[in-house]
Amino acid sequence: MSSPIPPADNPAGAVRQPVSSMTPPPQVIVQQQVSALGRYGKLLLILLVFAVMALVGLTSSYQSYFSPPGGPQERYHSLSKEANEKIAIVSVVGTIIESNDFVKKQLDRVREDEEVVALVLRIDSPGGTVTASDYLLHHVRKLCKERELPLVVSMGSICASGGYYVAMAVGDAEEVIFAEPSTWTGSIGVVIPHYDLSGLLASHEIKDDSIASHKYKLMGSPTRALSDEERAEERRLFQELVDESFKRFKDIVRSGRPEFQNDDAALEAIATGQIFTAGQAVEKGLVDKIGFIEDAVERAAELANRDLEEVRCIKYEEPPVSLSTLLSSQANQPPLLGADLQGLLDLTAPRAYYLCTWLPSILSNSKP
Repeated sequence: MSSPIPPADNPAGAVRQPVSSMTPPPQVIVQQQVSALGRYGKLLLILLVFAVMALVGLTSSYQSYFSPPGGPQERYHSLSKEANEKIAIVSVVGTIIESNDFVKKQLDRVREDEEVVALVLRIDSPGGTVTASDYLLHHVRKLCKERELPLVVSMGSICASGGYYVAMAVGDAEEVIFAEPSTWTGSIGVVIPHYDLSGLLASHEIKDDSIASHKYKLMGSPTRALSDEERAEERRLFQELVDESFKRFKDIVRSGRPEFQNDDAALEAIATGQIFTAGQAVEKGLVDKIGFIEDAVERAAELANRDLEEVRCIKYEEPPVSLSTLLSSQANQPPLLGADLQGLLDLTAPRAYYLCTWLPSILSNSKP
C-alpha cells in the first residue's frame, strides 16, 4: 500500500502547528509627536521672542526719524545716527511776520518730543514786525523753561533787528551766541515806515477827502496834505510809539547780554540801528564766538551734559505740499480784481518793525 503524499504546503512532512501558536503577539508602537518647529522648537520660540522684542525697539527708533504728515518733518542733521536723544535745530529764516507760523510749529514739535535734550536756534533773518518778533521770543523762552532745555543761537548770513531780538531768548548763559565769519548782525532799533504821496496826488488833482471820527484816525495816511503843525504833531505821536518799542528792545538786549545790564553807555553805543560784522559784534559784546552751526551744536551738547556720540542732531523741514492742497488753494483763489486787496489794505496800516531794510512797508501779514 503506497504511503500518503504529503501536502504541497508541507513538503517536509513537518508537523503542522496550531494556528494560534504561530501568530506573533501584537506590538503597540507609540510614535513621538514631532513639534511643528522641529526638534529645536523651544529654542526657536525663545529666539523668536527676542527677535520680536528687538524689532519693536528698532521700529520705535526708526519711526523717531519721521514725522506725521502735515507738520514739520524731522530730518537727520549730524552726530550719532543711532542715538535716541536729540539736539533739535529750530530755524528762523526770512522776514518774521505773523502769517508765517512754521517757527511756532517747530517749537511745538520740540515740546512734544521728550527725547530732545537741547535746542539750537538757527537764525537767518533781517527781522520783522515788533509783534511777531516778540511772539517768537516769548515762545522760545517758554519752551526752554518748561522743558529745561539749554539754548544756543547760531546766526546765519544775517541776524539783525527782530532776528537779534529773538536771539536774546538765550538769557544770561555764557558762550551761547555763535555768528559765522560773514554774519551781519545788530540793527537794534525800531521803524514805522511812512511816505508822503500828497504832492504826487495834488499834481494829478486828486485830493484825499476821507471822513473819520477823529483826525488821529487817519494818522500815517500817505495821501493827506498836512500843515507843518499837523505833521509835527503826527510825528510826535508816532515817535512816542517808536520810543516805547525801542525801550523794550533795549530791555530785551539787557536780559540776553549781561554786560549791558549795568552799562547804559555801552548799550546806547550799539543801539543805533547800525549793522555790525561778526568780528565787530564779538568786540562789542553782541556775540560770544565766531563759529558755524556745528560749533553751536557741540556747545548745546556740552550744556546738556551729553557726549557727541550719545545724541543725534536733527532739524525740521516744512511738509511737502500735497496735490489736494494745491487744488484746494486754486479753487479758493479770489477774483483777479480783488486778489491783492487784503494785502494792499494791510500795507496801509501803520506798523512798527524791528527790521533791517529801507523799504519795510512792502511786507504783508495777510495769509496766502
